[in-house]
Amino acid sequence: MSGSLIATVPRPREAGPEMAELARFYADVTWTGTIEAGGMGPGTPAMTARGRGTHTRLHDGLWIVGDYRQDQFLDDGTYVLTWRLHWVTGWDADAQEYRAALADNYGHADVLRGRIDGDRLVYETLGDGPVRLRLVWDRTDPDVAIWSNQRSIDGGPWTLVETYRMTRT
Repeated sequence: MSGSLIATVPRPREAGPEMAELARFYADVTWTGTIEAGGMGPGTPAMTARGRGTHTRLHDGLWIVGDYRQDQFLDDGTYVLTWRLHWVTGWDADAQEYRAALADNYGHADVLRGRIDGDRLVYETLGDGPVRLRLVWDRTDPDVAIWSNQRSIDGGPWTLVETYRMTRT
């Protein structure tokens, strides 16, 4: 009797080919790059940045977890701040798309939907909030990933916030 009851309980999912495809975008990395003038809000200066990201797998490979830290500097080298982000991404079998959740040290939290288009991974925030984000990983060069962050304010055009050149550690 108990065997038939146990058989009715849904089993945890297993990672599929979607996760193998996603994993190529998530190596441990260091990066350098630039933040556009106004990229962090009206009147903010252009900055340079350097950072690092490490990744682990969660729930037998169903999710990739990234922890990121980035130091930002004025063009003259003056330290401005350290930004930190926690990221969880994977294949949402119910939605049939990649999903990600993020939380950072600015108090931002968001959910994004993603897609892979060849050597590009693109995530966009869900919904029609006043500020939408588009995050792009470009792996055209197998040795260096280019990551960019774009935003759209009040449904306006996408504008570049920052761009980084990432190398594996």
